[in-house]
Amino acid sequence: MPTPYGSRGGMAFSAAELHVLRRLLAHALQSSPAPLTAAEVQDCLCLAQSVDDAVQEAGRLRAFLLEDLARYRGALPGSLSGYLDVLREALTAGYEPAPDDLAALRALRANPAAASLLERSQAVAERSVRRRLSTAPAPRARLLALAGGKEEPARPAPQPRPRPQEQPRPDRPVPTPGEVFPPRRKPAPPPAAGRAVG
Repeated sequence: MPTPYGSRGGMAFSAAELHVLRRLLAHALQSSPAPLTAAEVQDCLCLAQSVDDAVQEAGRLRAFLLEDLARYRGALPGSLSGYLDVLREALTAGYEPAPDDLAALRALRANPAAASLLERSQAVAERSVRRRLSTAPAPRARLLALAGGKEEPARPAPQPRPRPQEQPRPDRPVPTPGEVFPPRRKPAPPPAAGRAVG
């Protein structure tokens, strides 16, 4: 059975499995394809099942590596050397560093190994962001009507609304605010307190 080779998605095949692969490739490249024998079909099915199993195992290994990385990151700064080793292995396997990893490395950049790994992680993170931005769907442009297209039937001009009947004007004019609210008068100064007798 092929086995996952690391967490990068590579696989290691045995000699018998490589023999089956070679026969399949030779059969695929033949100009006049002859039908496969029953034994060859059985070998192909077994190999396909083994490859599927190896892919699942590689996924399990990758999940374990990421869980291990989270455990080491949670135990920092005491687990510095282990964290740096696991992060280096994860980056080699195609891991894109999370913001938590970048923050942890920034806090540890006094260590030369952590500082160099920080530079590498930032470069990987920047490439990842650029790749996501370049593959992001462009915002939809608004569709504008072009001249010369299908003409819509002319709409009738809107009819003016009938005005309500005007109320008769009152005989007396409307009072102004100054009439309704007269200005206040300044209070008169109090009379002088008793006059001096002389």
